[in-house]
Amino acid sequence: MNVLVVSDTHLGPETLDRMPPEVWDMAREADVVLHAGDVVHPAVLEELGERGPVHAVLGNNDHALRGRLPERLQVELAGVRVAMVHDSGLRAGRARRMVQWFPDADVVVFGHSHEPLVEQVEDGPLLVNPGSPTQRRRQAVHTVAFLELLDGRIERAEVVEVGPLAG
Repeated sequence: MNVLVVSDTHLGPETLDRMPPEVWDMAREADVVLHAGDVVHPAVLEELGERGPVHAVLGNNDHALRGRLPERLQVELAGVRVAMVHDSGLRAGRARRMVQWFPDADVVVFGHSHEPLVEQVEDGPLLVNPGSPTQRRRQAVHTVAFLELLDGRIERAEVVEVGPLAG
């Protein structure tokens, strides 16, 4: 199963053109899209949803989506237990928190910091932050993440550069 992971898109209906075109293409090619919050407007989820199934969690800037998205979500994809949350908190203690919050997860997807990360916790989940495809903040490039899941295993997990767009 091919999974596109995005977060922190911060787009509305009038700014959907700021999404790098390859992200829309990746969403079409993926079996499922995970959005780790700060969607900002339902139009983003609708556009992604036109390309395939989408699971999303509520971010701190998702005022228009309150009551429509959960703060935390757990799904099983290709036999892999995937947990999602927007804000994982401070770097210090992150791995311990993720294990406490999601003790049975194989993968924990999060966003908020716009800092891409793929990190295996010893005796714990794979932590994945896709960064942001639209607002790179202190990062050199815009990014998303890609997971390949098969028969309960994580075959591949990587951050992928997209863009460039000013952000």
